[in-house]
Amino acid sequence: MAKVTMTKGKFNGISACADQNGVIAAAAMDQRGSLQESIAKARGANGTATEEDMVKFKNAVTQVLTRYASAILLDPEYGLEALKYRAPDTGVLLAYEKTGYDVTIKGRMPDLLSEWSVRRLVEAGADVIKLLLYYNPGDDPQINTVKQAFIERLGAECTALDVPFFLEAIYYDEDLDSKSLEFARRKPENVARYMVEFSKPRYGVDVLKVEVPVNMAFVSGTRAFGGTAAYTRLEAMQHFRDAAGATGKPFIYLSAGVSDEVFRETLELAAEAGTRFSGVLCGRATWQDGISVYATQGYEALLAWLEERGVQNIQALNQVLALGAKPWWSAYGGKDNIQVVG
Repeated sequence: MAKVTMTKGKFNGISACADQNGVIAAAAMDQRGSLQESIAKARGANGTATEEDMVKFKNAVTQVLTRYASAILLDPEYGLEALKYRAPDTGVLLAYEKTGYDVTIKGRMPDLLSEWSVRRLVEAGADVIKLLLYYNPGDDPQINTVKQAFIERLGAECTALDVPFFLEAIYYDEDLDSKSLEFARRKPENVARYMVEFSKPRYGVDVLKVEVPVNMAFVSGTRAFGGTAAYTRLEAMQHFRDAAGATGKPFIYLSAGVSDEVFRETLELAAEAGTRFSGVLCGRATWQDGISVYATQGYEALLAWLEERGVQNIQALNQVLALGAKPWWSAYGGKDNIQVVG
């Protein structure tokens, strides 16, 4: 493989979020609207969650779990205070997008935090800029053209500041329930298609943060199987390989809200398939059961829960990564094959 040229800022930023083996074992704590709703719901019919609740929850997760993570993903709205609580040498990813999407407009269009820029996120401590994008390759071309131009602008902004850009793409279909059999059948092809699209140099994406290409509840022969099959275990493994083959860039998996047990089995299957994934950005799978603890028992109870169950979850996940994940630089033929410039 020919030598790959990479700027110093991009190389250092990705490396800051990876462990010594080049694996990105990152914790995700950038949830906003969904976290606030979950805390409020856990407090009962008339429950609420304040800005202070959001800040304290993120502080606790960051304080405990970054001791076992290579990096932490936070949002600048509620997460900046948590940076003071992270373990030494923990990389920082900051989210640039607004939480959720406008349900009154077709297409789940992305939007940025109006008070922030890439420059300001870097000044706040970001090693990496992250953006979430809902994307359906088969959607109205006009919708996808707007999204593609949006990513081009963001990629150019990151390139100008010489900071890595991690794109979190999520497949959706307005006409289908995301938990349905038909959605599960369509998912592998569409995940592979968006990986092809956003691997193009015009977007400036450095690392793809992607969904696994299957819904484990529909994979027969797995512990997560729910009784209705969209694919056999062997077919699922091929879907992992096909999606991985769709990009020449490093990519990592997101947990997408599944349980820690299901996510570990998912990664085990990816590893068995020989998939070249370079780690994870794992959020709710690690800490979601702590929401009710915090909501009903408070901050100290959450810390205690994280020290026990949260640590167990992330250590178990790290064991799977140690067996299956590949260094991020393996996408480029090895660390020695990257020529750092600038």
